Amino acid sequence: MRGCATDNERSFSWEHGARTAPGAAFALRPGDSVLVTGGSGFLGSAVVRVLVVRGLRVRALVRSTSPVANLTGLPCETVQGDLEDPASLRAALRGVRCLVHVAADYRLWAPDPSVILRVNVEGTRALMRAALAAGVERIVHTSSVATLKVAGATAPVDETASQAPEEAIGAYKRSKTLAEQVVREMVAREGLPAVIVNPSTPIGPRDIRPTPTGRMILDAARGRIPAFVDTGLNFAHVDDIAQGHLLALERGRPGERYILGGQNLLLRDLLAEIAQRTGRRPPRVRLPRAPLFPLAWGAEAVARLTGKEPLLTRDGLRMARYRMFFTSAKAERELGYRARPHEEGVADALAWFRSAGYLT
Repeated sequence: MRGCATDNERSFSWEHGARTAPGAAFALRPGDSVLVTGGSGFLGSAVVRVLVVRGLRVRALVRSTSPVANLTGLPCETVQGDLEDPASLRAALRGVRCLVHVAADYRLWAPDPSVILRVNVEGTRALMRAALAAGVERIVHTSSVATLKVAGATAPVDETASQAPEEAIGAYKRSKTLAEQVVREMVAREGLPAVIVNPSTPIGPRDIRPTPTGRMILDAARGRIPAFVDTGLNFAHVDDIAQGHLLALERGRPGERYILGGQNLLLRDLLAEIAQRTGRRPPRVRLPRAPLFPLAWGAEAVARLTGKEPLLTRDGLRMARYRMFFTSAKAERELGYRARPHEEGVADALAWFRSAGYLT
């Protein structure tokens, strides 16, 4: 396999799982070809935009059923493929120097949880094997802060807070933890040239589906969230997280992971901010979690009949027990990553939802 920099820049060997020395950089060249999986999605399309601005030739891998409106007008190539179709992955990787793997089944609930595990874990494994076979020189694997352990934390969590798959709550978190494990093992054993990024909760424009967080913002803006549970999350503007992917591509150390986050915020405060921006009353009632579990069970039962994701789930309530606060200090220090105030993400999300007709 070719190295990730010019001959005189190589200061390491991939043999025996050795990792890049601190300060080593991957030299992107104008016109380099980059494949972005999940390129039409909320985060994926933001990554495509950042790479296009950087002067790279971007190929976006999208499923045949995925809306591609987020790519309209962008100078990028669109190819159809699926993480469960190895032949489509091999075709998409042909002639590609770099890979940014953003695609994932980003549902916090599904009637059949095994689908989430299969797509996110086995799909990632198949893609990484195809990338090795294609001689891809640098990979950014989009993991998640869902792979980090927040239980028992007394301060914002960093990259050292590893979580075992059996500790993860729900199929999505377990799948992302296992997928990250696959990538880390392939780096160590097979020389996979992969940098791992762990985005927190993205907010901002072009949330076309929308994501679970986008649905929450919409429901709050419509006045449909009259109460809240006592929890907290880390929110970051989707375009800042996308910029973090480019920084990881150029400056990240293979085998390392980097949290790409923003500000830690109580859910109560986020809902109050959305209410203030939309002229509504903020929710005042704090709900205890325990009595909500029967409601969540009922919501999931209804969802199995309707096919629509429930707003309230048992796994969501289990997660809400913890304040999911994180620090991006490592990414700031090593990559030069920066995140704007979360208020800009909220404002951009609401503005886009209005312009796209989601809000009247």
